[in-house]
Amino acid sequence: MIVDCGVYAQGERRDLPKDPETVAHAIEDTADSFGWIGLHEPSDAEMERVQQLFDLHDLAIEDALQIHQRPKVERFGDTLLVVLRTLWYVDEGDAVETGQVTAFVGPRYVVTVRHGEGGELATTRHELEERASMLGHGPAAVLWAICDAIVDQYENVAEQVEVDVDEIESSVFSPERTSDAERIYRLKREVLEMRRAIDPLREPMEQFAHGVAGLGQKASPFFRDVADHLSRVSDQAEAIDTLLTSALNAHLARVSVQQNDDMRKISAWVAIAAVPTMLAGIYGMNFDNMPELRWHFGYYAVLLLMALVCVTMYRFFRKVGWL
Repeated sequence: MIVDCGVYAQGERRDLPKDPETVAHAIEDTADSFGWIGLHEPSDAEMERVQQLFDLHDLAIEDALQIHQRPKVERFGDTLLVVLRTLWYVDEGDAVETGQVTAFVGPRYVVTVRHGEGGELATTRHELEERASMLGHGPAAVLWAICDAIVDQYENVAEQVEVDVDEIESSVFSPERTSDAERIYRLKREVLEMRRAIDPLREPMEQFAHGVAGLGQKASPFFRDVADHLSRVSDQAEAIDTLLTSALNAHLARVSVQQNDDMRKISAWVAIAAVPTMLAGIYGMNFDNMPELRWHFGYYAVLLLMALVCVTMYRFFRKVGWL
C-alpha cells in the first residue's frame, strides 16, 4: 500500500493531497521541489502506477517487488536503485528477522518500497521534515536519512545479540551443567543473517562517502558518517561471531571434560565394588580345604577386610580427584 506521499520545497513540506499523481505533477510545476513516495509491500498495480509516473526501469521494479535481494546499488539512467536489508531482533526466540527497503533516487524524486515489519520509515520522514537544512539537499538527504536509520537498526540488533552472547558465556562457564550448543548454533545462524545484510553494504556506502553522480558532493560527509557506523557494526558482528565460535568450542571441551569425570567416577566405583565381589567369589567356592574356612571369626574377618580395602580405595580415589 501507499504509506505516504510528500512534496518538499526549500526544506519544507508542501500541503498537498497524498497521492503519487499529485507528487509527479507538483515536481514538474515547481523547479526547486522534489517528491518522496513511500510504499509498504505494494501490489503489482501500485508499482506499475508509480513506474509509469516516474519512468522506472522494468528490472528495477522487479528487484523492488522481490524480497531477500542482496544489498546493492545500481544505476538505471538518471535513477539510482539502492537495495537495503532491514533487521530487527526477536528476543524470545533469539531470532534476527529481516526485511527489505528499496529506494529509487532520481534527480527530483525518491520512491521507497518496504517489505517486512521492521525498518519503518515514518519516524525517519518526520525527523527529516524537522530539519529544513537537511531537506534542502534534496533526494540525497532522503537517501542519507534512510541509510542512517537502517544502520542505526543494525547497531541496535548487534547490541541485543551481544546481551545474549554474554548470557551464553556465563552459562558455559557456570559451575552447573548446561546444554548451550543448540542456542549457540542458533545465534551463529542469526549473526550470519546479520552479516549478509551488513557486509555487502560497506562498498556502496564507501562509494557514497566519496561522491556519486546524482547525490552531490555536499552529501558526502554525511554518508562518510554512515559508512563509519556501518564499518563499526560490521566489525562488531564479526567479533560476535568469533565469540560464539569460542563459546561453542569451550562448551564442547567442557562437555568432554565432564564426560571424562563421569567415566573416572564410574571406574573408581567399579574398582571399589570389585574387591568385595572378588573376596565373596573366592569364599563362595565349594571347597573343603580353604584357609580359615572353619574359623569362628572368619566371616567377620572377611567383612572387615572388605570394608578396610573399600575405604582405603575410596580415600585414594578422593585424593586423586576421581571421586
